[in-house]
Amino acid sequence: MTTMDYATRSKAANACLSALDADFFKALCETSRLEVVRGMIKLGRADISDIAEEVPLDRSVVSRHLQTLEQAGLAVSSKEGRRVFYELDGPAIMDKFGNIMAALAPLVPYCCPSPK
Repeated sequence: MTTMDYATRSKAANACLSALDADFFKALCETSRLEVVRGMIKLGRADISDIAEEVPLDRSVVSRHLQTLEQAGLAVSSKEGRRVFYELDGPAIMDKFGNIMAALAPLVPYCCPSPK
């Protein structure tokens, strides 16, 4: 590999690594948390009680999962009186995946070339 190839690959690898957000992927990798996400997709904006009715999990577990999803930038909350409503943050999720795809594209020729 030439110095130019190495520099280009190194730059692409660093951009890719910075786009891979561990909290984002951690939030998506647990089965029960994905159940919460599925419930949120079905319900749209909903409070903890409504989401807990949609999934086979205790309300306290749903609450912890919602906190994780919010910290990872997958969900947003808003308070109305005593109730807290949650919804998925579609634009933020799309931005995250778009950034990952943009960072991966230049690295593909170096790490996973097409079969010949």
